[in-house]
Amino acid sequence: MEMDPEVAGGMAEHALGFFGFYDRIIDNALEPTDRNLFYMFQDYDLLTTESEETTLWDGREWRIHYWKFKPDLRERVEAYMQRNLQEEELDPFADIYSTDGPSIWTREGEKVKNPNAFTSDW
Repeated sequence: MEMDPEVAGGMAEHALGFFGFYDRIIDNALEPTDRNLFYMFQDYDLLTTESEETTLWDGREWRIHYWKFKPDLRERVEAYMQRNLQEEELDPFADIYSTDGPSIWTREGEKVKNPNAFTSDW
């Protein structure tokens, strides 16, 4: 599925704001609209869910739901970004004089300002 790059970028930044430097977040932290976005990412095969159960102090079982990045997501994104890049042949000497300017082609710098400065004729 293709998506407009601007829309995808905005959605990605919004989702990454929840994750920060972690690879999973707790589902309870999400508002319903954000959760819908995460379901959309799951449809795009970018996120997955996981759960864990714990026993509370009073003996009840409690289930915690998480959203998690797919393990191969980084590689898939890198491959997607590289899909249209064409390899450029770089000629190391192609642009060798571009930063020097036109003054390197004249010999004005070699002219003596006062040709008689070092003679007794001045």
